[in-house]
Amino acid sequence: MADPTPVIDDLCSETEELDLLVAELSPEQWALATPAPRWTVAHQIAHLAWTDHHSVLAVTDQDAFSREVEKALAQPGDFVDNGAEEGAKKPPAQLLADWRAGRKALADALRAAPDGARFPWYGPPMSTASMATARLMETWAHGLDVAEALGVERTPTDRLRHIVRLGVRTRDFAFGVHGLPVPFEEFRVELTSPSGESWVYGPEDAENRVTGPALDFCLLVTQRAHRADVAVRAEGPDADRWLDIAQAFAGPPGSGRSPKGDAE
Repeated sequence: MADPTPVIDDLCSETEELDLLVAELSPEQWALATPAPRWTVAHQIAHLAWTDHHSVLAVTDQDAFSREVEKALAQPGDFVDNGAEEGAKKPPAQLLADWRAGRKALADALRAAPDGARFPWYGPPMSTASMATARLMETWAHGLDVAEALGVERTPTDRLRHIVRLGVRTRDFAFGVHGLPVPFEEFRVELTSPSGESWVYGPEDAENRVTGPALDFCLLVTQRAHRADVAVRAEGPDADRWLDIAQAFAGPPGSGRSPKGDAE
């Protein structure tokens, strides 16, 4: 089994970078609207804090996590939105402290997890590395929403390799969640990393291929950009269909983003 330490380390780096972005915000900036409908900067950080807390329970106290799942299923509306709404009501200093404490607790728990451990989740159970990768993916994606609200351009890093890998591995899930037949053949995925490396998945002779910048692929699979606005290209009908529906996150199909220039 692969050592999960590198992805845990990268998760910590990703959260620290986002922390620098929000640590000195004014109350007015915490209340700025982000691209997610009805979510402010505070909602974005509150969502990350909520998910980190539940991840800690999944890793360290599975009975407590099961009770949280039961509570979530009994809640009216979307329990994820409800969690973000509750957290966003806190004073910014308290929200920031809670997020910091929760993400540290999660990193510590993941580092202490035994080899081969698997943890329950709202979707399929996850390994230590998968849990860390999912948290990194969400931290990066919601961090983009925060940066956009603040008018800040974030510099991509090769930490994106974890999100790329997750995006490739969730191909079948994306087809299934849309009620589409899952392609039998593997795709060839060839992406260029922020540092210029080539990240390659799948057989070289595959009929269906996806190529382009790794950053754009990550924007697509986290649904932070519309396909029309990224430089990711498909060859083959199944690969073309995948780029329309790709999602690296669990749950029902997301609504995605509208093409730039369309009316909001």
